[in-house]
Amino acid sequence: MAAFVAFIFLLMTGAAVPVNRQFRQTPGGVPVFVVSNGIHTDLVLPVRDPQTGHNWLAQLNQPTLTARFGRYRYVGFGWGNEGFFLGSMGGRTPGPGAVVWALLPSKTLVHASFYPTAPDSGAWVVPLQVSAAQYQRLVAHVRAALAAPDSVGRQPLRQATGYGAADFFFRARGRYHALRTCNDWTTRGLRRAGIRAPLKSPLAASVMHQARHNRLAE
Repeated sequence: MAAFVAFIFLLMTGAAVPVNRQFRQTPGGVPVFVVSNGIHTDLVLPVRDPQTGHNWLAQLNQPTLTARFGRYRYVGFGWGNEGFFLGSMGGRTPGPGAVVWALLPSKTLVHASFYPTAPDSGAWVVPLQVSAAQYQRLVAHVRAALAAPDSVGRQPLRQATGYGAADFFFRARGRYHALRTCNDWTTRGLRRAGIRAPLKSPLAASVMHQARHNRLAE
């Protein structure tokens, strides 16, 4: 019981403590977004960024995706539990068994969603402008989550269908568990890039709360 109380205290404390408080947005920098559906968070990045030269379609190296999404402007990435991701297909809600198993080390996927334009602004979208160096750290964070490319250099898909017509699941590295959740993955990416974020956060609300405190440089 004491261990459980300590666990909850760690999560609650970490969610309330911001890191990188000194971060200020870079006017004219690389546009990125933190996007949530209320439960899960994604990092939404430019498909092609002229400031750093990074191209996600070239990185993923899936010809079918390149042909379909060559004119799209942004792609969102979210890391999470394989059972939850696939168990949510078709509007389903994963059962109690999936919740219990997710507390233990389990397989993961990277969910990629393509956007023809910038994500709509609103309560669950936080737009940011970051420096080229900070953007490169976000790119490195996403790349580290993706499984190693196959023998011909293509990022391996887990399945070529998602929740809609413009999202897919890629094989991923790392194990999901109670202390390393989908929102904690987003938090670690922001933190490593030097962007204000919670110290530790299993929940989307605290990720979005800290992201909203990021201000433009004065």
